[in-house]
Amino acid sequence: MIKNYLSGIAIVLFSPLLAAVEISPAKLQASYWVDNSEGLDISGLSFCAGKLLAVSDKNSGEIYSLELSEGSADLVSFLRLSGLGVPERDEPVNVWESFKAFFRPAEDLDFEGVSCGENQIFLVSEHYNRIAVVDPKGNARWQEHIWSGEAKSQGFLQKSNASSEGLVKAGDTFWVAMEREPRGLLKLDSDGEASAFTLPQVEGLNFADRSEDLAGLDFFNGALYTLERNAHAVCRRVLPSLRAEWCLDYRSLEESPERVYEETRYGKGEGLAVGEKGIFVVLDNNNVGRAQEPEDKRALLLHLAMPEMAN
Repeated sequence: MIKNYLSGIAIVLFSPLLAAVEISPAKLQASYWVDNSEGLDISGLSFCAGKLLAVSDKNSGEIYSLELSEGSADLVSFLRLSGLGVPERDEPVNVWESFKAFFRPAEDLDFEGVSCGENQIFLVSEHYNRIAVVDPKGNARWQEHIWSGEAKSQGFLQKSNASSEGLVKAGDTFWVAMEREPRGLLKLDSDGEASAFTLPQVEGLNFADRSEDLAGLDFFNGALYTLERNAHAVCRRVLPSLRAEWCLDYRSLEESPERVYEETRYGKGEGLAVGEKGIFVVLDNNNVGRAQEPEDKRALLLHLAMPEMAN
């Protein structure tokens, strides 16, 4: 049974602890145009055993690795999936969503998040709102826990292509980013018990008249990191309250003349990976070209400094 923790979080919202959340400009360590990424729309990132892994929402049969060297980044094949198949279709919440789902190919799994642990890789499918488990040889299966119906009953996952958008495994717990309208977090315990959360807001985050959303997650040094895409921000949130300790605003980096895409409705942060070297955000450009070089349709990877690294 899913539990909704809105009332508990309301207490946090009015707590003096929430009064001062520092939002600071992100400091750029490096940026990369990702070779071999054209048309793939990278949608998730994770550090796994020292490698920076990525998934594409256009290719459901492969996990990639981002190989970084000075001044360059290459997207290369890391693992091909086998045996996964198509799960039972996630139930649409209304007639219009049912109509759109009918015309969507069943094999389009739309992986939007990747995480790892216990010698396994985990992927979240936005199409089916399910988690896939992958072993080191690429053998894949669907996790038995099904939580989308209960999440929908709590008002989340109301739109197709706007639902399960990020994944991280933190110890024995999975966290799933539920993208927008409304955005939220789903916590899935090892026994399958699911809990839905509304995020405490951060005063000063500017979503620029776009929907408040979540596009990526990571867990590092005991805290949850959220990619708040339409605000061009990464926030560090403490557990269990989910209160933001600080946020980094990378808008000026993403929209700088040398990096901005021709169409800025797309080219938004999709994948988040946090580690000892800092914060990595990858942009899904929806196969849109760069403003300065329209023929260049590669993804952009930003390497941001942690606040303490920037001092």
